[in-house]
Amino acid sequence: MAESRATLSNWRTPPFSGWAFHHVRELIPTADIAAGHGGARALDTAPRALDLEGFHGRSASDGFIVVHRGAVVHAHYAQGMGEHDPHILMSVSKAMLGLLASRVPELEPERQIAEYVPEVAATAWRGARVRDVLDMRVGIAFDENYLASAGPIIEYRKATGWNPLAPGETASDLLTFCRQLRAGEGPHGGPVHYVSPNSDLLGIAIERATGRRYAELMSERVWRPAGARTSAYITLDRLGAARAAGGLCATLCDLARVGLWMLATRQAFCEDLERNGDAQAWAAGDMAAYFPRRPMRYRSYWYVLDGAAPLLFGYGIHGQWLFLDRRNELVIAKLSSQALPMDPALIALTLETVERIRAELAA
Repeated sequence: MAESRATLSNWRTPPFSGWAFHHVRELIPTADIAAGHGGARALDTAPRALDLEGFHGRSASDGFIVVHRGAVVHAHYAQGMGEHDPHILMSVSKAMLGLLASRVPELEPERQIAEYVPEVAATAWRGARVRDVLDMRVGIAFDENYLASAGPIIEYRKATGWNPLAPGETASDLLTFCRQLRAGEGPHGGPVHYVSPNSDLLGIAIERATGRRYAELMSERVWRPAGARTSAYITLDRLGAARAAGGLCATLCDLARVGLWMLATRQAFCEDLERNGDAQAWAAGDMAAYFPRRPMRYRSYWYVLDGAAPLLFGYGIHGQWLFLDRRNELVIAKLSSQALPMDPALIALTLETVERIRAELAA
């Protein structure tokens, strides 16, 4: 069985990922993000036949849910995952971080990140604002190549506790790793340059600004207000720092509940996403090639697809998604165990499928 062979060395690759992605806390230390006591948001059901022929199998869906006007019209589970099983969100964790940051008044977007974390004042983050960090516009030399077998990204994963140490290696941690990134790649505020350590550093800044642990804040200011039914959790480095960039694990239904809460109560945040973010910075950035010929922007760790009804979404490697369509009162969440971290064909397939669902439900 895959679960008996999943290790830190293989847990993100098939066939092990099909089990490991919803059993992460059996491999990596975690902290609970507590749900409320008896206050879960009810999800009505109104099943509807949608044109999803072959989609779930082709895109390795572990879970897929469509919620229209507050009612679940479609839900699908696979790979032994059920509605009560938290699944890793990968970089949809960043979207949750951006949402949390909007609820931390102590974190001021125009202040420099080093004012909150002085240890990075002499690094590539010198002079970078919190807003630059939120929008992935820090001029830092870091290649986020998920298929690399050596180099800084491997050291980064070791620092997060996601990769095993080689014999004789000394364990690092997230802040120590960030302090070692000193090379710049250009001015801050330039093109979107996707660097996951930005998000981990922002998680540390939030803890410094508030004097509270990240998991506690996420519970208090996002998870419980959203009416989550099940406690989520987040992976930790060896010193207890949260992997804010990608380590949050949650159930499919609770991810959808966060989306519904955003539609109902976080209008100002959603409007900021829809109106702001720099289209030119996106087009010149290193993620635009994965979304060709689409009018897009990036803001506070959320992707924005422009149009008459803007589509907001969080995206994570191996096929994790959360979509919000405010105009059509639609939330779609997908959790997956796709083989490749970044698969352009499956990104296109998922976006095309979501657009088709939007059209069907708007009719």
